[in-house]
Amino acid sequence: MIIRPAHREELEELSALCLRAKAYWPYDAAFIEACREELTITPEDLEQHTIMVGEQNNKPIGVIRLDRIEDGYDLDLLFVEPDYIGMGVGRQLLEWGIDHAIAQGCHLITTVADPNAEAFYAHMGFKRVGEYASSSIPGRTLPAMERAL
Repeated sequence: MIIRPAHREELEELSALCLRAKAYWPYDAAFIEACREELTITPEDLEQHTIMVGEQNNKPIGVIRLDRIEDGYDLDLLFVEPDYIGMGVGRQLLEWGIDHAIAQGCHLITTVADPNAEAFYAHMGFKRVGEYASSSIPGRTLPAMERAL
């Protein structure tokens, strides 16, 4: 797998990848549809944030988005094509993000995780520091996590 910057012409494909990856978990179609807006990568996102693609055989198989915050980065998206979940793609993308943050002089990466991914982030050194209300599903809470660098 190579990790490279996202391109404007593939944003629709990357957004669809995010939705497929979210649907890997046992969510119904209405839930996935409610997440569509927050999982859509826009041209503005590409201009304002760091968005990288994990690619294998000229095909995107994962995507990571880092948003700069005061003392580090917020990991806003990390999704892997369902057929590649469990094969190290997410780990490689997150390790790239950690290395990038360190190279930028950052001391922290934060994320609001899907509850189903909390164990992955904990395995990668993140600690749960609280909860956030879901922006797409009323009444749902999500684990707030961070990793010191």
